[in-house]
Amino acid sequence: MDRLTAIKVFLEVAASGSFSATADKLELSRPMVSRHIALMESWLNARLLQRTTRQVTLTDAGEQAVKYCRQILELAEHAEQETGSGDGELHGTVRIGCGLSFGNTHLAAAISDFQRLHPKLHIRLHFSDETLNMVATRTDLAIRITASPDPALYARKLAPCRSWLVATPDYLAQYGTPQTPEDLSRHRCLAHENVNRTVWKFGRNGTWQDIQPDCPLTVNEATTLLHAALAHNGIAMLPRYLSDAYLADGRLVAVLADWQLPEHSIYALYPSKDKLPQAVRALLDFLAERFAGRDW
Repeated sequence: MDRLTAIKVFLEVAASGSFSATADKLELSRPMVSRHIALMESWLNARLLQRTTRQVTLTDAGEQAVKYCRQILELAEHAEQETGSGDGELHGTVRIGCGLSFGNTHLAAAISDFQRLHPKLHIRLHFSDETLNMVATRTDLAIRITASPDPALYARKLAPCRSWLVATPDYLAQYGTPQTPEDLSRHRCLAHENVNRTVWKFGRNGTWQDIQPDCPLTVNEATTLLHAALAHNGIAMLPRYLSDAYLADGRLVAVLADWQLPEHSIYALYPSKDKLPQAVRALLDFLAERFAGRDW
């Protein structure tokens, strides 16, 4: 059996704590997973896993093996990406993490266009608004929207990320259009659970003020917030990359557009600058060019 495949199986079992889950994810039979683990234990001459009827846990030797196996797999993937088959094509696998709303509205299409240019490259997309441990998950790039990227990671700015308040014409016809931030106290406000659930900030002429809106609906994902606004449920603060098209066709209108809202940026984050694989470098350049000049 292939040792590199056995390493992949071992790392997946270590991450999931389950032979069955590993078999399902890697599309292997459960006996085949067991054989790969047996190969690893024979190769390293150590018991790597403690198995009971309820759970699978790492032994001390298994903990050490995980560290080395990750390094081996990373080196193998790096070599594959750099050398390929000598045909000048990009090869290997690039793992990308991204938030749900930006991933669905913009990144998925960008990745599809990139793969048409490099059809031999494999890309694994993981869309989630949860923060990933890039090293533990072996993520090559994380696309994140923030005002202050993690200083432990390298960051390349892809585009600005501005927001505005929006509502449907029907909602405003029924409840009126606020003229000042204070007027929001008389409106239904729709908030993002992790961004602006309790405080909305407004700026004008260099001065900022905080408003504590009444938010009968909070959600943890921006696209859901968009659909709540489209359903005439209230006034939402949404990123322009997500809502621009709806303002352009009139389904949403801007509210308090002459007030400034906090600005963020869309970054590509990566854990190391040294020996950055060719495919990752190429994808970084492609995304930077793709999103350059976007009025978000």
